[in-house]
This record gives sequence, structure tokens and C-alpha cells, in this order.
Amino acid sequence: MELNVDEALRYLGAGSGPPESLRCEAEKIAQRLTAALRPRYVYRVFPLAREGDGFLLPGTNVVLTGNSARTMLAQCDRAALLACTLGTKFDTMLRAEQARDMASAVILDACGGAWVEAGCDAAEQELRDKLPGLYLTDRFSPGYGDLPLELQTAICGALDAQRRIGVHVTSSMLINPVKSVTAVIGISDRPQRARIRGCAFCSMNKTCTLRRGGKSCAL
Repeated sequence: MELNVDEALRYLGAGSGPPESLRCEAEKIAQRLTAALRPRYVYRVFPLAREGDGFLLPGTNVVLTGNSARTMLAQCDRAALLACTLGTKFDTMLRAEQARDMASAVILDACGGAWVEAGCDAAEQELRDKLPGLYLTDRFSPGYGDLPLELQTAICGALDAQRRIGVHVTSSMLINPVKSVTAVIGISDRPQRARIRGCAFCSMNKTCTLRRGGKSCAL
């Protein structure tokens, strides 16, 4: 599992040619972060039951509705739910850095985003290894496209994420600890192409700082 410093730099809006001093600082902070903690994740595979225009995961409160879910899961008969987090230790590190050096804290926050995504990548690869001969869709998360953000609560409940890895959702639909991700991955017996990648499908396409600067996160 490796933290992608280039991805962290994209989160900072640095683009493809960041100053060497910024890259060096990001690399130092990334090394400190990865030495201090590793992402933790949990996932489960569920059958998919079509219900109206959406999909129900039997035995859970998860109902996947909207165009994003229909597009991603059109050829799938199962789906995996995933939660990944850096835990409360990252929150503590970030608060300490904010008190000491706000510029470094901003870089640490970006590195945290890249590190939790590395955890999601590791979970996805583990899932692939456990399902030889099957194919996975891109993972997609509540708040992406038209998948409701409120779905995070049901996903965390289905995964028992608070007990297993300490992830919970607040009454205002914020996920804690701060660097935590929930996601859905479709599973099919047919090869799956990337279907809904790009800014047009992202729930942040109106507020994203990268888009305002003429860039994208390359998803």
C-alpha cells in the first residue's frame, strides 16, 4: 500500500507541475503519515435485488437509487459495500499540525485524503483476489453523481462499521473520523468498463477548487 503523492498534490490544486519545494514537503509529510498509521477497512458482499428503479441489498437498509446506481450496477448481481478510515489518530495529528503550522496542516490533510484512497484501493484489490473470474465496477460513493449522501448511514450500519473500525455518521450526515470513506462496488460475471467517471457526475462539480482552476482530480 503506497500513498500517491501526486494525488495529494492534485488535492492541493498543484496540478502536474508543482514547485519542487512543495513536492519535497509533501513527500516528507507523506512519509511521516504512513509511518504513523495505516488505513483500516471493512467490506461485505451482498446479493442485489432489483426494486423498482433501484436496487435493494437484502438483509440491510441499503437501497441504491438514481441514475448512477442504475448505470454502474446494470450488469451486476452482487455488490460490495466498503468503509475505510484513517481513524481518530489522524484527526489528532491534524489538529496538532493546525496548531503548529497551518500550511503543513493543509498538506497533511491532502496526504490524508490520498492515504485513505490507497486503503480503498487495497480493499478493492483484496476483493478482486477473493473473486477470481468475476469483474468489479468502479467504486462509487454516496454524494457522487446522484447517489444520496444520506446512504452513508445505512452503509455503515450494514457493515457494523462503528464497532469494527470506529466509523460513524453524524446527524448532519458528516462521516467521522474525518478521513473516512464509504463506497459501493458492483460485481459482475462480465467485464466492466469505467462508466461514470468525470466531473459531470461528481456532486462537487459546482464547488470544486480544482475545476475553478481549470483542473480535475483525473477520476
